[in-house]
Amino acid sequence: MSSSYDPSSALEICLREALLLIKPLHHDEATRVLIIDEFKTVVNSVENLRDARVEPFGSFVSKLYSKWGDLDIFIEMPGDSPICSVGKKRKQIMLSAIKTALQTRGIARRVRYVPNARVPLLTFESTNGGISCDISVNNQLGLMKSRFLFWISEIDERFHNMVLLVKEWAKSQNINNPKLGTLNSYSLCLMIVFHFQTCEPAILPPLKEFYTGDIVDDLTGMRGVAERNIEDIFSGNIRKFRTRSNRNPNRCSLSELFVSFFQKFSRIKGMALRHAICPYTGKWEPIMSNYRWMAKSYPLLIEDPFEQPENTARSVGQNDLTRISEVIVETLSKLSKGRHEDQRSVVTTLVRPQLRPQFFARTQGNLRETTGGIRPHVQVSHTVNAMRSSAHQAHTVGTPNGLPQRQQSFRNVHPIQRKFHRIQLGSRQYSPSMISSAEGSSSSEMSGTQNHADQLGGYPDHKIYSERSGRRAVDGRGDGIRWRPKQYA
Repeated sequence: MSSSYDPSSALEICLREALLLIKPLHHDEATRVLIIDEFKTVVNSVENLRDARVEPFGSFVSKLYSKWGDLDIFIEMPGDSPICSVGKKRKQIMLSAIKTALQTRGIARRVRYVPNARVPLLTFESTNGGISCDISVNNQLGLMKSRFLFWISEIDERFHNMVLLVKEWAKSQNINNPKLGTLNSYSLCLMIVFHFQTCEPAILPPLKEFYTGDIVDDLTGMRGVAERNIEDIFSGNIRKFRTRSNRNPNRCSLSELFVSFFQKFSRIKGMALRHAICPYTGKWEPIMSNYRWMAKSYPLLIEDPFEQPENTARSVGQNDLTRISEVIVETLSKLSKGRHEDQRSVVTTLVRPQLRPQFFARTQGNLRETTGGIRPHVQVSHTVNAMRSSAHQAHTVGTPNGLPQRQQSFRNVHPIQRKFHRIQLGSRQYSPSMISSAEGSSSSEMSGTQNHADQLGGYPDHKIYSERSGRRAVDGRGDGIRWRPKQYA
């Protein structure tokens, strides 16, 4: 079955309004830049770390973060030095010294040092905006994965929007916390990559078309040289894919892709018994076909395409997978009913409780103008009860949506620069000393009174400049149980 695309439909409106609530504004990015600059000052005040580099990774680098997203930072010794492993003992000493310096500077609260975790970690909440920060040592691998996700998101704007929406949905359903046995953000990103690879027609190719190597093996030698080699290969292959003449464009609306995501993964529990989610090949791969997967038994296996055969969902237990599956099926049921009285139920599924008052206020007028309530643009070909017992996937049909796509660049340039002394956001330039003064004006932005065109774009192109060279530069990062530092989204 199929249904024609209706740009004024309630579900599409809900998703677009949710994006307006959760996408970061100029001020949110400027605040994070200031936090990084302040933290660098603290690190460089430590005797043995005066020339250490401080760099962000994770969702801030991939640009897949929300207004309330945390900030992941790693510390590295300076210069284009050989990539080497820093021992656990040395990491503990470095983080302990930084903890002491943080506590004396007054820029952090709830400082927590976790020395005996698999990977030593320092966490704190910044006094500037209350942003949660995770600090690790030497995380070039996470940095590269973050850049890869950024470049992938540049292929199609719908990927960026889907990641934000699915992450917010997962948080609202309490299934986005690997410390509690559920999915980390990187796994959610890879599930969306997989969804975009397996929809009809496919939006993304198997990731082996972008990079066939193993980053762990290739990140050797001099850091700058190794990173440039990897970036050149990855960005070159993306450029080839985007200019491929025989590509069959997928014109599904955001709401169609959103509904079909839950259709596809409504059978995740049954599929996970014998198959792995493999973005590297873009297929459900039989676990028995890979002896490296068989070495360990996991309830859910989502292979890291850039660090094979690592399982990004290793923190998910059997009971947790059951709960994740139930939440997905329940969400699909709400999206599929299509009755006007289910509007509030759908809205409460999409966003966390603290955002719901704003959400209802924003959508009330628009939803009142639609008929039939929340209707998915993809009609479900099986009942939800049948999905619980059937391995068949619902069929979806894409229809033209006419949605504008943002202008893309083929250059492998990332908006994050190693130096955070000056940043340009839109047409205005900031320095760290100026950013804090913007806090007073942020409340109007947060309440949704900023220019509506800016809202629809989420955030504009932003360029971060080096004070030294003044030119754009390449720079750039999931979660894991046992305080493993976040590496990706």
